[in-house]
Amino acid sequence: MQKIIFYVVVMLCFFVSKVTAQETFEQRANAIAKNIENITKEEKLALKTEVEEVNEQLTKGELTQEEADKKKMQLATDHAKKIEERVAVEQEKLNALVQERVDGKLSDTIKIKKRYSITIPADHYDRKTKRTTSQFVFAFGLNNLVTNGAVANSDFGYWRSTFYEWGITGRTRLGKEDSPLHLKYGFSFMYNILHATDNRYFVDKGSETVLETYPVNLIDDKTYFKNVFFAVPVHLEWDFSDKREINGKMYRRSHDGFRFGAGGFIGINTNSKQFLGYEVDGYKIKERQKGDWNVNEFTYGLSTYVGYKSISLYAKYDLQPMFESNAVDQRNASLGLRFDFN
Repeated sequence: MQKIIFYVVVMLCFFVSKVTAQETFEQRANAIAKNIENITKEEKLALKTEVEEVNEQLTKGELTQEEADKKKMQLATDHAKKIEERVAVEQEKLNALVQERVDGKLSDTIKIKKRYSITIPADHYDRKTKRTTSQFVFAFGLNNLVTNGAVANSDFGYWRSTFYEWGITGRTRLGKEDSPLHLKYGFSFMYNILHATDNRYFVDKGSETVLETYPVNLIDDKTYFKNVFFAVPVHLEWDFSDKREINGKMYRRSHDGFRFGAGGFIGINTNSKQFLGYEVDGYKIKERQKGDWNVNEFTYGLSTYVGYKSISLYAKYDLQPMFESNAVDQRNASLGLRFDFN
């Protein structure tokens, strides 16, 4: 958002010394742009500082690589949300300013003493009217395995088994300026986590990976199996945000109303790990086991979402079985919330 506003301001400030002394459109836009630029700088600097602290903790051995990655992801999500919230306030100011211009309180052009004028292109008024925009995506929710076409009587806890996903997407409008149809594409890291029930854990039997009972009592929230995939999702998205007229042309803003997306993803497994937590003679022990566990190296599946503005209900289903050669195919399924920060 700040880039487009910055371009507008640069164009206007080029002529600012020749504009009449009254408060003008570009002066007010300049103030908004400066605020947005400062917000972005502040949050990025704060994120950089916090990430450096995490790296220092990792170097000292206070955090594992897994814990450090998870903490960095959470920090990035928190600061992205702060930027979104703070910039939204400035966006409202800019919307009000543009509305004043549309209502005739400010002229469409900026008059210069030499009787020249500049017409501001329509797509510079609002980043959300551009043909191609980008988003930071974060999703989380419940995760389980579909066995014989059902998740009933699952071997994994329904509320304890979860997923989360984060990534970057681009979105390109297909058709005219007011078309609701878009192509959405990008990359994501998908984390699928399973908590087995009845004190069980996964055992690699060579050709198969099966669940067996552990010899001592496991700590439920410390025992789980996790797969991480680097994926490329592609969706067709219908965005039914309200249209607006700018310079006699109809534009449809992005992520400002009801949205629906349908498509799929392909991905590659980056790692599979099993974590075991238990207590022996008063000592709490945590094991981390890393291997291939006969997990399929590649995955692909279907995904869809429906929502309003930046938040959506999100579902994805793997068409590829989780394990390569188990007697019964089990496929991962996830349902949760998705945030697209535009």
